[in-house]
Amino acid sequence: MKITKSNKIMLCAALVLILLGSILAGVFNSGNGSVKVSRISFDGENGQLSGLLYMPKDASADNPKPTIIVTHGYLNSAEMQDANAIELSRRGFVVLALDQYDHGHSKLNHDVYTDTSFFGVWLPFWANSMNDAVQYMYEQPYVLKDEEGNGIIGVTGHSMGGFSSTMAMAMDEQQAELTGVRKIYAGLTEGSDFQYTSIIGIDAATADALGGGRIMGKVAAQYDEFFFNDPTVEGGTVRHKDYVSTPDGMTFLQVTEPAKANTWYDTSDGGRRIIYQPAETHPWNHFSKNTTAYAISFYQQAFADYNYYLKDIAPESQIWQWKEFSECVALVGFILLIISLSATVLTLPFFNKANTGELPVLDFPKGAARWITIVVLIIAILLPGLFFSPLMDDGANSASVNILFYAGIVVALCGVVMLVLNLTKKKDLKVTVGTIIMAAAGALLALVAKTPMYQDNGFWTAIGMNSITYWTIGCTLISLCITSTVYVFLKSKEGLSFKNYGVVFKPMAIIGGLCTALVTVILSYAVLFLMDALFKADFRIWTFAFKTFDFNIFPAILRYLPTFLAFYLVSTIGITINTNTTGLKGVWGYLLAICLNAGGAIIWLVRQYTTLFSTGVAAHPGSALSGIMLVAMVPTLSIAAVISRYLYKKTGNVWTAAFLNGILMTVMAIANTMVVFK
Repeated sequence: MKITKSNKIMLCAALVLILLGSILAGVFNSGNGSVKVSRISFDGENGQLSGLLYMPKDASADNPKPTIIVTHGYLNSAEMQDANAIELSRRGFVVLALDQYDHGHSKLNHDVYTDTSFFGVWLPFWANSMNDAVQYMYEQPYVLKDEEGNGIIGVTGHSMGGFSSTMAMAMDEQQAELTGVRKIYAGLTEGSDFQYTSIIGIDAATADALGGGRIMGKVAAQYDEFFFNDPTVEGGTVRHKDYVSTPDGMTFLQVTEPAKANTWYDTSDGGRRIIYQPAETHPWNHFSKNTTAYAISFYQQAFADYNYYLKDIAPESQIWQWKEFSECVALVGFILLIISLSATVLTLPFFNKANTGELPVLDFPKGAARWITIVVLIIAILLPGLFFSPLMDDGANSASVNILFYAGIVVALCGVVMLVLNLTKKKDLKVTVGTIIMAAAGALLALVAKTPMYQDNGFWTAIGMNSITYWTIGCTLISLCITSTVYVFLKSKEGLSFKNYGVVFKPMAIIGGLCTALVTVILSYAVLFLMDALFKADFRIWTFAFKTFDFNIFPAILRYLPTFLAFYLVSTIGITINTNTTGLKGVWGYLLAICLNAGGAIIWLVRQYTTLFSTGVAAHPGSALSGIMLVAMVPTLSIAAVISRYLYKKTGNVWTAAFLNGILMTVMAIANTMVVFK
C-alpha cells in the first residue's frame, strides 16, 4: 500500500505549519528578539520549581532590573501567563513565569507532604509556590534591590496563583519583621479574592494589616465564575459581580462605602491599592487585551520610581496575541501531522495489518426509520450535555444522577428479556451478543450512578481530572446503552452486523491499530518537544494545549488511560455507524461526527454563558470549575471526532482511531493538569 499524493501534501503542509508557527511564536515570545527566554528549574523549600525565565538582553548582574514573578491557576501551567510574561518583559522587567508545585515541570516534595486527602494534596502547592520562588529570585544578581536591600520584585498570579501571591506578600511581611527586609515591592492578583487564603489565616482584614505599605491591586472580573461574591447573595457563584461594593473589596481598598473600580486609593500604611473590574469571565483574564493592559499599567505605576530601567511602551501596545495566533497555526499543523502520520504508518509492513478493507456505505434509512434515526441522533447529541452538571457537580447518588440509575435498570432488564427471547426463538448470534452488551451496559450505568468513583487521591493523582473522568465513563455507558438498544431493536432487523459498526474481531487488526497509534503519538510528540527546545513553543489556543511534560507523569497516564480508551472506542463506534451513510460524504460526515462528540458540550456552554451575560445569572450557577473545564473539552472532542472518521474510513474498523484518540488525549490532558504524588 503506497502513500497517496494527498497524504504527502498533508504531511508537508503539517510540518510547514508547525515550523512556521513555532518560529513566529518564538519571535513574539522574545519580544521581537529583545528578550531571552529559557526554561529553568531550581530547588525551593518545598520541592523543585520550574518556569520560563524572560531576561531582557540588557539585564545582568551589572544592570539588575525590577522583576516580576507571574504564575497560573489550578490545573494550568506557566504558559498560561504568556500575555503578562511577554508584555512585561518587553518593557524591561525580568519575568519568571512559574510552574507551581505539582503543575507543569514543578514537583512538590511528597516525602514531606504525604496527606492524600483533597486538602492535603490541594493546599500545599499554592500556599508555598510563590513564596519559594520569591526567595530564589531575590538571590539572583540580575534582580534589583534598593539601598536597604529590599527586593524590587512584583508578584502576580491568576486564580490559585493569586492566592499564592497573596500568601507570599503576607509571608514576606511576617519575615520582614524578623529580617528588616521586604523582598516583594508590589503585587497584583487576577481572578482571586480571600476565600481560600482565609482557610490558612489570611482573610481580607489580615491581608490588609500585612500590607506593609506595598502597592497592591486586584483584577476582579464582573463575570468571574468563582470569586468576588456578595455574601448576601445565595444560589451559586456563576453570576454578575461588583467586588468594590462587597465588604472584602472595601476592606482591601480601606474604604467604608462602595468604592470605584479602576481607581487608585491611598492606604493608611503608606501604600496604594486599586481594583480593576473588566466585563470578563474567570479564564478570560489570561486571554484578554484589557486585563493585560491593566497588568502593564499597574506595574508601570507601581514601579514608577524605577522607570529609568524600563521602556516606555503604552499598555495598549501588545504583541502576545500574535504569539497565541502563531501557536494556533502550529496546533493546526500538529493535528494534520497526527492524521497524516497515522495514514503513513498504516502503509508500512506489519502496521498495514490494521487495515481490514473498506466499509460499505449504508443507505440512510427511509420512511419511519428515517425519523426514528434522526430522533435517536438528537438524543445522542443532547444527553452528554443534559447530564454534564449532574455527573460533574452532583456526583453519584445525587437526585439527578439517579435518573441514570433507573434508566440503566430499564435498559438492563430489556436486554435480559431480549436475550431470553432470542435464545428461545431466533438464536441469532449477533443479536445474542447485542442483547448481552445491552444488559451489561445498562447494569454498569446503574452501578456507576450509585458508585462514587475516582475518589482515591493517592491512586487517581490528577485530581482535577477526576470529575471529568466520571462524566466520561457516564457518557461512555449512556452511548453504549443507546447504540446497543438501537442495534437490537432496529439495526439487526436491517441485516447489519458488527462490521458495519467498525468492530472487526481480528487480533492482528487490533494489534496493528495499537502499534500504529503508539508510533504516531511518539513521533508527533517528538516534534512537539523539538519545537519547545528550539523556540519555547507549544501548540495551543487559550486553555487547550498540547505541551511538553516530565516523564514521571506516566503512572498517572496509565491509570486514566483505560477510562478514556473505553470512551473513544464507544464514541468511534457511534461515529462509524452514524456517519458512514449516503448523504454524509465529505464535510457533512465530519460535521455530524463533531456534533455526536462535542454537540452536547457546545449546547451546554452556549446556554450557560448566554444566560450569564444576558441575565446576570448563569443557567447553572453552581457549575463554576466544571463549566470552565468543558471549554477545553470542545476542541478535544471535536479533534477526536475528525480523527475517528478519517481513520475508520482508512482502516475499515474502529481500532486505530480509538487507540490513537485514547492515548493522545490522555497524554494531552494529564500533561496540562495538576499531578500529585509523582
